[in-house]
Amino acid sequence: MTTLRQLTTKEHDLVHWMLEHGNPGAIAFLPQLEQALVAPWQCPCGCASFNLAVPGMPDPKGGMHILADFLFGAPNELSGIFVYEQTGVLSGLEVYGLAGEAPKTLPSIVSLRPFADAVRQA
Repeated sequence: MTTLRQLTTKEHDLVHWMLEHGNPGAIAFLPQLEQALVAPWQCPCGCASFNLAVPGMPDPKGGMHILADFLFGAPNELSGIFVYEQTGVLSGLEVYGLAGEAPKTLPSIVSLRPFADAVRQA
């Protein structure tokens, strides 16, 4: 039996903010966030990524569609974070390292900056 858990306040607030400030249409996933639970899966690398399950919605399948994508950290510790959906279901939050290992803790909201801004500056 799979044990789901409630999102922590930090997890909820982070995903909520990212959806509000994400790609066009991301805000439409806020109602799913209010029902979402964290799945027991843990990334083998030990990063802070987590999968979501939304009661009453089908299990997410297929390719990921990024809803919100941000960077954080200094250039020598640069990392990324994104929220994604699969087949219309809010599916998870991914944290990854760009200049090193993937972070083991979630960033603060104030540390986030749009990924698109970094691409335009490159």
